Order: sequence, then structure tokens, then C-alpha cells
Amino acid sequence: MYKTEFASREIMQASKKPLKYGFLLLPHYSMLGFSSAIETLHMANWVTGKELYSFCTISHEEREIPSSTGVTTVSDYLTSDAPSDLDAIFVCGASPVIKNESLTLENWIKKQAKKQVGLGGVCTGSYLLAKAGLLDGYRATIHWRSLANLRDEFLQTIVSNHLFEVDRDRYTCSGGTAAMDMMLFLIGKQHGMTLASSISEQFVCERIRTHEDPQRIPLQARIGTGQPKLVEAVQLMEANIQEPLSSDDIAYHVGVSRRHLERLFKGNLDIVPSRYYLELRLQHAKQLITQTDKAITEIGVECGFGSAPHFSTTYKGFFGITPREERNKIHNKSATPVQMDKKKRRLWKK
Repeated sequence: MYKTEFASREIMQASKKPLKYGFLLLPHYSMLGFSSAIETLHMANWVTGKELYSFCTISHEEREIPSSTGVTTVSDYLTSDAPSDLDAIFVCGASPVIKNESLTLENWIKKQAKKQVGLGGVCTGSYLLAKAGLLDGYRATIHWRSLANLRDEFLQTIVSNHLFEVDRDRYTCSGGTAAMDMMLFLIGKQHGMTLASSISEQFVCERIRTHEDPQRIPLQARIGTGQPKLVEAVQLMEANIQEPLSSDDIAYHVGVSRRHLERLFKGNLDIVPSRYYLELRLQHAKQLITQTDKAITEIGVECGFGSAPHFSTTYKGFFGITPREERNKIHNKSATPVQMDKKKRRLWKK
């Protein structure tokens, strides 16, 4: 179930008029994050045959903005002449973050906040909002490559490593396809999960990830390059999910003693190797349960559990529910597809 304690007033009520979103494109913005967001809005209009959303692109000072792919986008507006009736503005940033020193841009963003315009960040767009003081006291996230920067520089921001965060009138996501998940979350709150599920199906997306799903941060990014033996050990674990290796085997293949291996895990990850390995297998099992139709027993075997009862008990001990309950929870979320009108669908337009 989606939780609503951080949902804003806007997304808690059904929208009676089209919502107007502006996308502020920063130089070298993530094309994937931006397109994931706008394609989701476009699909909401197409599926329903109604103009539920409109959007425009905004840039600062120069209309031509290069994306991460090198493709140049010509924005609809500059910040100086942007529409005054936008419901929300999403800042689309680059990855890694490019620190913008433009006080005029920060002041413009602050003015939007004073007008009670919702503010969002896609990929590293959260950084600009935090720098302007607009995430103080809010839960927010950013692409994993910039998580440390956000935590270290803006102590008043409650930083998470989740895929996205919705806290009152602040909407931030980690970028990439997480922008689609965030938009599906907002659409679900505004127009119902039936519509959100239908859009997900159009994108051939097996499940809608929630704001509680964490980003998968590569181990090497978390601990740096100073522990190659630890990285090698984890890679061995990831490559041997179905037939788990013993700690002695891993230590042997990595070329260290078992005791040294345990010190590496404890010192850098605050966990013993066997527990880390178990959690890795359980997380993989959860991914298979929620994103595939494989039988529960088959998933247990694939994740290195010798019997179904052992798999079920271990899974429940870690996640609080059994594998079958996890599967049922996903199925219960599925709603009847949106009924398509007989009228010819008109393509979305601003």
C-alpha cells in the first residue's frame, strides 16, 4: 500500500482541472530522467482521452540547452517569461551534479516557492533546490552519485537513498526511470491507481516501484576504491546466488584469511559476510517475487534455499511477511484496466 503521510494537499485531492507542470532544464540535464517524466504525463492523457496534464520546458538565460546525450533542446520559455500559473516546477539536473552559482536562478526558484508553486527535482535537480534553502526540513533524495554531497552540504535536508520522495509540496527523485515511478505515484494519488497501473502496462513495466524502494548504490561507490578485496568478495557472492559459497571458499578465492574477510565486512559495511550474503540472496528473491511470475518454490531454489519451508521462514524473518504474502500483496494492487472510450484517442498536446 502507498503511504500518504508525506503527500501534499495537491496530490491528496482529485484534480478537477488540467495540472500545468514546468520542467526547468539545467545544462547537461539527464535526458532519460526528463523523458521518463514527460512520457508518463503524456500517457496519462492518451489513455484517458483527456487533457489531465500539460507541461512546458523552461531554461535560464539561454533557450538552447544541451542534454546529457548531446542533443540540444530549445526551451519553450526562459525563466524571465515563464508562465505564472504553473502548479509545479521540476528541476532537471545533470549527473554527476554540476554546481550552479547563478544567484538569479536561485532567486527565481525562491519566488516560485513563495507563490506556493510545488517544486521538484529530477536526477540532481534536488541540489539546486537545497542550495536555495527550499529543502530545509523536507525529506528529499538525489541520484546516488550525489547523495554524499547533499548530506554533507545541506544538514537541514532529510536525505534518503529512496528512488523518490514526496514530502508535502516537494517532489524529488533519483533520476533515470525513477522519474516515471514518481510521476506514476502522483498520478495514482490524483486520479487513482487504476490509471497509474494502466500507464505502467503501456510502458511494459512489470510493477510500479514505491517511494520506499531504495536506489541500488554500487558497492564501489559506497566504500571507494580502497578495498578491492571486499569488492571482489561481494562480486563473488553476486555471481553465486543459486549455489552459495561458504565464507571459507570466498576468502580462499579472494586470497585472504577468513578472519581478514570478516574484518573487511565488519569494518566497512558493519555486517558479517554470511549475513551480507543472506540479505543479498533475499533481496534478489524479493525482486523475482515482485517482478516475475516464477513459482515461489522455483525462486527459493534459484536463491540458494534447499527447501520451501526454510525459504519462507527466512524470508519472513527478514521482510516480516512470507514470500506468498509478498506475491499476494502485489496481485492485490493490480486493478481492473481503465475502460477505453470508443472515441478515437487524440494525442496529447499542450
